[in-house]
Amino acid sequence: MNIRRVLRRLLAAACAAALLAAVCIFACSRYVTSQSAPYILQSIDELPACDAILVLGARVYDNNQPSPTLADRLDSAIALYRAGKAKKILASGDHSTAEYDEVSAMLAYLLAHDIPAEDIFLDHAGLNTYDSLYRARDIFQAESLLICTQDFHMPRAIYIARSLGISAWGVPCPDRQTYREYNRLRESLARVKAVIETDVLRREPRFLGPAIPLSGDGRSTHEQG
Repeated sequence: MNIRRVLRRLLAAACAAALLAAVCIFACSRYVTSQSAPYILQSIDELPACDAILVLGARVYDNNQPSPTLADRLDSAIALYRAGKAKKILASGDHSTAEYDEVSAMLAYLLAHDIPAEDIFLDHAGLNTYDSLYRARDIFQAESLLICTQDFHMPRAIYIARSLGISAWGVPCPDRQTYREYNRLRESLARVKAVIETDVLRREPRFLGPAIPLSGDGRSTHEQG
């Protein structure tokens, strides 16, 4: 057997696989962007009134302070609430361990900005964007949402929400991230995962449970069950 010929064939196969993967990533990213674009607006005034404002979780520091990314999302939610775009705020994040708790940090931030406790709902099992939106629909019974996140993340969040049957809208909040290019590359891969999850697998979140309608009192969610 000619070793060089085998190596050339392997290299050609690897290049073809890499090209196919790149095309798939590009196609999924463009698809997600095109499907979500009509629902991503530039002004709060353009947004319709919805059932709730959804704040998607992000990093929280050891002192229970939101990272700049999360603080910007919370500030956008506060602005939407004060503009009367929704009567409830749903803060969804990772509280899978006692040591790491995004939602309690979000609650403290919102309360410090005079948002009434009864209007704040916490989703302690929003482990990722897909789970947050699935649970918003099935647990919190949201039919329409205003999503608070940055522009690199907004298309995927809107796409997942609408694929799950939620009427979702958003105005991207400020982006103070240091690693913008890294996050955009990561987001391109995440969009492939989103298409597979929503259009192929339709998987259930890791955690579900009884309904907690947004029409009720959010204080019932402030302690993790």
